[in-house]
Amino acid sequence: MDPNVPLNSEDTIKLFDQYVIPNYGRYPLALVRGEGSFVWDAEGNRYLDLFPGWGCNLLGHCPPRVVEAVRDQLGRLIHVPNTWHTEAQGQWAKMLSERSFGGKAFFCNSGTEANEAAIKLARLHTPKSRYKIITFSGGFHGRTLGSTSATAQPKYHEGLGPLVAGFVYAPYGDLDETARLVDNETAAIMVEPIQGEGGVVIPPDGFLAGLRRLADENDLLLIFDEVQSGFGRTGDWFAYQHFGVTPDVMTLAKALCGGLAGAAMLTTAEIAPSLRPGMHAATFGGNPIAARAGIAAIEMIEEENLLENARRVSEVFRQRLEPLAADCNLVEEVRVLGLMIGIELAVEGGPLVKACMDRGLLINCTHGTVLRLLPAMILTEEQAAEGCDVLVDAIRSHTA
Repeated sequence: MDPNVPLNSEDTIKLFDQYVIPNYGRYPLALVRGEGSFVWDAEGNRYLDLFPGWGCNLLGHCPPRVVEAVRDQLGRLIHVPNTWHTEAQGQWAKMLSERSFGGKAFFCNSGTEANEAAIKLARLHTPKSRYKIITFSGGFHGRTLGSTSATAQPKYHEGLGPLVAGFVYAPYGDLDETARLVDNETAAIMVEPIQGEGGVVIPPDGFLAGLRRLADENDLLLIFDEVQSGFGRTGDWFAYQHFGVTPDVMTLAKALCGGLAGAAMLTTAEIAPSLRPGMHAATFGGNPIAARAGIAAIEMIEEENLLENARRVSEVFRQRLEPLAADCNLVEEVRVLGLMIGIELAVEGGPLVKACMDRGLLINCTHGTVLRLLPAMILTEEQAAEGCDVLVDAIRSHTA
C-alpha cells in the first residue's frame, strides 16, 4: 500500500469492518485532508465543516501556527515524564492562568481526564466526611466511569452499574432544588456553564450566580466544566467570563491544543496544593508537543483577533437562523451563544444531518432532535452565510 495514495472510502471502511471495534456510529466516508473550515474525502469531494473535530478544531483544520510549532517541537523533544520540568509546560500554564482567574494548572489529555482530576480534587480538598458532588440533568462530563457517573443522563449509565457513589443530580437551572440537595456530605457543585452535548442549553438568568452564592454559603467548590464552552468559543476566553461568575475549578480540553489531544484543570493557588504528589497523574499530560500546540493556539487567537471574529460570525448565525423558530414549523427554538449554536427540532435530526452532508455541509445532531454547530473561530462571515443557506434550504425542504 502506497502511503502517498489514499484508499478510497469503500476500501477504508472494509479495513475498519475487519480490524476496528465498532463502538462508534460512523459516516460512510473517509476524510483525507483538511484546511481551515473545509475537509475533503477520499473521492475528492469538499465539505464546509461547521462541526470540525467534534468541537476540537476551533481554529479550523491544520491551523498553520499550530502545525509549525508542533513540527519544530517534534525535532527537539517529543515526550518526557512529569518528573522533569519543561519550559513549554510552564509557559503554557502561565498563559492560561493570565487569561483566566490567575490560578494553577494540572495537565492531562482529554475532557474526561480533566473532570476526573476535578472530582478527585473536590474530595481531597474537603473533609473526608464530605464526598458528594451535585451535577445537573442534561449535563455531560465524559466517558470514564467517574465522569460517566457525574453525567446525569441515564442512557449513558445502561449496563455500567454500579456507578461511582456520591453523585446527586439536580434539574439544570433549578436553584431551589440544588439548594435542597446540599447536606453535610456535599463537597462540590459541578456544572457546564453552557450545556454542549445536552443541546447547547444556555442557563437561565441568575442560575450560575446563584450556584456561586450557594457554594460560598456552604463552603463548597464550584467546578465549571468548560471542555466544550471554553477557550474562546463564546467570544470570550471562557464562558464564565461571559456570565461574570468565577468558579473555583475549571476543566478544559477539546479546542485547547488546536486539534491535538490536550486538556487542563485550572484551580486557584489556594486550592491547588490539595492535589498533592502521588494522588493523581497523567503520563502524557502537558507533554512538549501538546504544550507547544497550546501556546501556539493562544498566540493565534490573539494575533488574529479571533475572539472578535467569533463574536462577529456569531451574529451571522443568529440573524440567519433565529427567524426559523418563528416561521418554520419544524424548528422549535434556536439557541446561539458565540460559536455554540443549537437548533431544537420538532422531529429527529438525523435525516437533516445527512441532507446537509449530501449538500456538502457537515453538522451534528445531539439528543436526537438538536442540530448542533460548533464552527471554527477562523470561519468568515461569507462562509457562515454559505453554511446557513445550505442548512436553511435542507430544513425547509424537509418541511415540504
